[in-house]
Amino acid sequence: MADERQSQDHIDRARAQWAKQLPDLDTGPMAVLGRIYRLSRLVTPSIEATFASFNLDRGEFDVIGTLLRSGPPHRLTPTELYRSLMIASGSLTHRLGRLEKAGLIKRVPSDHDGRSLAVQLTDEGMGRAEAAFRLDMAKEAGAIAGFDPEKKAQLADLLRDLNLAVEAHLSRQEAAEPTED
Repeated sequence: MADERQSQDHIDRARAQWAKQLPDLDTGPMAVLGRIYRLSRLVTPSIEATFASFNLDRGEFDVIGTLLRSGPPHRLTPTELYRSLMIASGSLTHRLGRLEKAGLIKRVPSDHDGRSLAVQLTDEGMGRAEAAFRLDMAKEAGAIAGFDPEKKAQLADLLRDLNLAVEAHLSRQEAAEPTED
């Protein structure tokens, strides 16, 4: 019994409890999505502490990281940014204001539309984004270092497939929803 208890994780125990309370309900989705959610919650404090050590919150890092990974000239329109980040435009406006005040981004005339401004990383923003991301990746690598490399690759492939399936499901669901006139 002790060996069985040690090989069970939090999700196994929660599913067993639910099975007693609602024996007719399939809690299979918890075995996948519940574990993903729990893993995310376990590593989030370390990720947030890493970014905080660079005077950034996670949302601010997401903005400057997106600009950095977009490649030279590290410039995107606000629309490209908020679509990439999957956030509301109001949230982005607030983040951009803080980042501009900190000297990590600047607003420059858009290449596509002279009436609007694009967001571009400053040299300070590039340096901070790169340093924060390098440290974050080192910490995340440490967190999963004890996991078998072959299984890690398999899991990455499976999670990609799951991500694509969930995105396709949500897209179909969104397309099927009636629009309000």
